[in-house]
Amino acid sequence: MRIDQSIKNSFKNLRAHKLRSFLTTLGMVIGIASVMLIMSIGAGVQSLILGEIQSVGSNLVGVLPGASDENGPPASVMGVVVTTLIYDDAKAIGQKQNVPHATAVSSYVRGAGTIQYRNQDISSNFTGTTASYLEVESADVAEGHFFDESDERGISRVAVLGSSVADDLFAGQDPIGKEIKIKKQLFKVIGVMKERGTVFFVNQDDQVFIPLETAQKILLGINHLNFIRVKIDKVDNLDQSVEDIKMTLRERHDITDPSQDDFSVRNTQQALDVLTQVTDALKFFLVAIAGIALLVGGIGIMNVMLVAVNERIKEIGLRKAVGATKGGILTQFLVETIVVSLVGGVIGILIGLIISGLVAIVINFLGYNWPFVVPISAIILASSFSLAVGLIFGLYPAWKAAKLDPITALRYE
Repeated sequence: MRIDQSIKNSFKNLRAHKLRSFLTTLGMVIGIASVMLIMSIGAGVQSLILGEIQSVGSNLVGVLPGASDENGPPASVMGVVVTTLIYDDAKAIGQKQNVPHATAVSSYVRGAGTIQYRNQDISSNFTGTTASYLEVESADVAEGHFFDESDERGISRVAVLGSSVADDLFAGQDPIGKEIKIKKQLFKVIGVMKERGTVFFVNQDDQVFIPLETAQKILLGINHLNFIRVKIDKVDNLDQSVEDIKMTLRERHDITDPSQDDFSVRNTQQALDVLTQVTDALKFFLVAIAGIALLVGGIGIMNVMLVAVNERIKEIGLRKAVGATKGGILTQFLVETIVVSLVGGVIGILIGLIISGLVAIVINFLGYNWPFVVPISAIILASSFSLAVGLIFGLYPAWKAAKLDPITALRYE
């Protein structure tokens, strides 16, 4: 029997047993849809990370408390509180004799609390930072002004609002000069930031910016920093600047053995590489888990095809009696299995695409620049899985059908 005729017969059998065909392909649909979803979301995550890093510039160096190896993030990224960085470390990094190519250094601490204006209150985040924040982050003030070094030294109770915080608290009123409460402490509003959206996975518009030491001493009761960012004059000087920062911090922390570093220094490209490796590992781990659904789907297809062989024993015997060869019978049942598998694969790919698109829409609605990405490799991988499952799990039923004795088959009741 020709391949095209076998394919036609396969679709005829699928239509003749609709419920059985649906249940047969369900496991394959779920497995392939999972593979597509994971690959698409993984590609979306990587594109989001690249976009987040590019949005703050490619000439930044980040300094985080806590040690890490070159291929993994420091513990502070995972939410572990590490107190090894202080403001004096940032000041030392900013000195030209230590890091010649640094043009600006900004320090950060972060917290969350209730922000109040009269009877209006919201739950928001606040960032304690330095006057150099605007230069390092390439940010701008829409109204009023940002705090300066005198506000830092004087531990002034002044605040600059993110655009959405200003809208939520003041609803169109001019906030400049008004007093708000942050964690029940009074602050004078001196500025409102231009809308920035999400940068490095933090919504910058849902922030209140206050002088670093004000945040440390009045709101948080701490002396350490959450992180430091350093702006470098040229991208070509990033690697040298990373080494200069490491040497500066080792000298300040009395560290002679680099393996004992209590900090991590990464430029933006290194951060991108690490995060890409992490997302790749997670993506392929999840694909492997999705492969379990494919295995279950393949076993289901094999079982149903074995039932189909038993149902069609007389048909097989009759075909053999009129001249059908073992190869022809084997080909027909193998093609039927592959068709069932590929139909499930195509449906799974479509469902995976639809869900991936919906995920992208929802995440973009939440304020993240999440692209809808469908890697060609995902479609190729999903199609290959479908074909492989059909071949592997169709061989036994096809072989069983091909080896039936025609006389025994014709007598089968």
